[in-house]
Amino acid sequence: MQVGYVEAVNRDAASSILGGHDLFILSLDAERESVAFKGLINFFNRVKRKDLMIFTRQFATLLEAKISLSDSLKTLYAQTRNVILKETIFEIASDIDAGLALSQSLERHNNVFSEFYINLIRSAEVTGRVEEAMEFLAEYLEKEANLISKVRNAMIYPAFILGLFGVVMVILLVFVFPALEPVFAESGVKLPLVTKILLGSGGFILQWWWAILTILGIAIFIAIDYFRSQEGRVVFDQVTISIPLVGSLFKQIYIARFAEASNILLRGGIPVAQAIEISGHTIDSLIYREALHEAAEGIRRGELLSQVLAANSAYFPVLVSQMVAVGEHTGKLDEMLGRVATFYTREVDGVINNLVELIQPVIMVVIGLMIGVLFASVLLPIYNLAQGF
Repeated sequence: MQVGYVEAVNRDAASSILGGHDLFILSLDAERESVAFKGLINFFNRVKRKDLMIFTRQFATLLEAKISLSDSLKTLYAQTRNVILKETIFEIASDIDAGLALSQSLERHNNVFSEFYINLIRSAEVTGRVEEAMEFLAEYLEKEANLISKVRNAMIYPAFILGLFGVVMVILLVFVFPALEPVFAESGVKLPLVTKILLGSGGFILQWWWAILTILGIAIFIAIDYFRSQEGRVVFDQVTISIPLVGSLFKQIYIARFAEASNILLRGGIPVAQAIEISGHTIDSLIYREALHEAAEGIRRGELLSQVLAANSAYFPVLVSQMVAVGEHTGKLDEMLGRVATFYTREVDGVINNLVELIQPVIMVVIGLMIGVLFASVLLPIYNLAQGF
């Protein structure tokens, strides 16, 4: 009799892994660990999206060259630099040599490989199209990385400018304005309201900076803790998609991801309901994830995907349900979902490009107005003082 541990996403997956090793299960219990400890472990034992993308592309290239799974993994192990991914590849190669399927081995590392990734490989193993599935995954991860990079790059410059302005403003409030206050007090000049507010703010910050930092730190901790909860994430997602322009952009991103993932899964032979539900796990929004879960349940009840999406028109525009309906009637649902993904990816690219061009002048105007207020708060009292002479 053997006693030990096995990593798996659930009890069924653990049974499958043990069965693959020709073991008869007498007892199988889940190990309990604290959420905080698990979150800390997952934070340090993470693989960057870029590293996973490179691994998948190289894996797909090696398989396309007709190199065996075991040899491909050993080659990837030798050239991978990320320590966590390197160890993961080693364990996957060991499992393959021991007789496990690739999907079973990937399932043991669900902190690295998503449910979408694992299920696509599992379906490809049934149809004998692992090479194609890996190629699909490589293209999908590259598109996703490109999209995230565009959004991130669009926000770097505005964030830097606003941060720099914030630092300058704090310096003015804490050091410059308090030095000018005695001058204005001795002259007896009447101060404008904006000058009084800024002088009072500077004195308050200088005197109570420790209390401000403490309260700010506690508030940030509470906010982060809340938005990590189920309720907080739903609230955050709802606020995100409700913001004008930004909300529309996120909706388009979510629809593009859903359509692209569903297209790939359907082409891999996964049933429609299961493909729709798995595609929901590729989306960060809990609202869209729940909407797609309901869509999958509706399909299992005999409803059409287009009907379910049309009932959620707040999250899925009419265009999406209409194109899906065409795909259902023609028997080319995967192809139409691919077109939906292409259309919304182009829309996202256009919106991001416009945001990049628009956000810079808007930021400059806003900062210019703030700088004008700061200078006016100093120059107006000086002007009034000069008029008195």
